[in-house]
Order: sequence, then C-alpha cells, then structure tokens
Amino acid sequence: MSRPTALTFRTLQLLVGLFLYGASTALQVRAVVGVSSWTVLTEGLEHVVPWSFGIITVVSSGVILLFWIPLRQKPGIGTLLNALLIGPCADLVLWIVPTPDGLVARIALFVAGLVLLAVATAFYIGAGFGTGARDGLMVGLHQRLGWPIWLARTLIEVAVVIVGWFLGGDVGAGTVIAAFAIGPMVQPMMPVFRRFPWSPERSGHLPPGREARPASAPEPTPAP
Repeated sequence: MSRPTALTFRTLQLLVGLFLYGASTALQVRAVVGVSSWTVLTEGLEHVVPWSFGIITVVSSGVILLFWIPLRQKPGIGTLLNALLIGPCADLVLWIVPTPDGLVARIALFVAGLVLLAVATAFYIGAGFGTGARDGLMVGLHQRLGWPIWLARTLIEVAVVIVGWFLGGDVGAGTVIAAFAIGPMVQPMMPVFRRFPWSPERSGHLPPGREARPASAPEPTPAP
C-alpha cells in the first residue's frame, strides 16, 4: 500500500477512534452509576466553571499538555487531535442520548460505554499517531522520575478521583469497575487494530526510531 493511501486510512482510523472515545465517555456519564477517574474530575469541574463537559475536557487536556514540558514529552498529531476532538464528540452524544429510566437500563448503558471505550482506545492508538495528553503524563512520570507505570497511573487516577469527588463528580461502582476492567479489555484488542494493511507495522511506515513488531505483540495499556 502506498504511503499516501496508508496515511489516509490511518487518519480515518484515528478520527473514528476519537469519536468513539468521546461517545463512550458520554454513555458512561448518562448511565449515572459512576464514571472513570478523569471523567469524575471533568464532572466535578462542571460545578465550578460555566462550561460544557466537552469544553472542560478540551481545556483540561491543554493544561495537562503543559505538564509535558518539564517531563520532556513530545506530542504527536494524535495527541493534539485527542485533546481537541474527544470533548466536542462527548458533548454531541450527551446532547443526543438521554439518561435512561431504571437501574437495569443504566447498568446496560454503562457496560456498553465501557466496551466502546476499550474498542475506541485500541482503535485510535492502533492508528500510530501517538497517545492522549493523560497517557503522556503517566509515561512522562515513568521516564523522568523512574516510577513504575502502574504506580504513576495509580497515583494520578487516585488524585483526580479525589479532587473530582470533592468538587461533586460522580463516583460510584462504575468508577471502580472502569479502573480495573479497562486494562484487561484493551490489551487483547490492540493486536487486532495492528493487523490492518495500512497499520504502521504492516505498511512499513513507522516513525524514525521505531522497529516493526508482529501484530500479536502486546502493547502497554493506556490510562483512560
């Protein structure tokens, strides 16, 4: 496959993945059974500033990217689009999808959102344009301070949940389930989204310094 064609398909994969990511976040919010850590913080900030969920997501992503500077992380086009698009996509789906009546319906909506989040994460990362602002913060702490990935992720997520809960964010059973389930759900999906003919590993269009890996090779699971 030619480089321009592969790049076009990878870009489409990235954009679809980011839309699905925003949609999955919105479904979890509408389920009202608890949301993932960063969404708790976003919901909490809605009580503080007169902005929509999506605008807060965009602005907070920009603030987080400022922390990349001392951590010496370099954003890619996927990082920037992640920061700019997920919030508006979440706002769109929040506008379309109402909160369902009944606990069973809300649990079903949460499960659908969680599954969609796992698919969306593997989808957009599989495009090979870089991870999101929050993922880079975790990786930067690991590289600069020598913290294990699990420790950096845990400390960040505990901190944002505490702050978000204090501000009025929705902490519930879904928050705990998302924290423990998303990693195992994403990990087996990553090889699937590296098997497309236009994937960087398959097309040979890898960024400088990266070596091709087999489609079955595991990849570190990102934070939500």
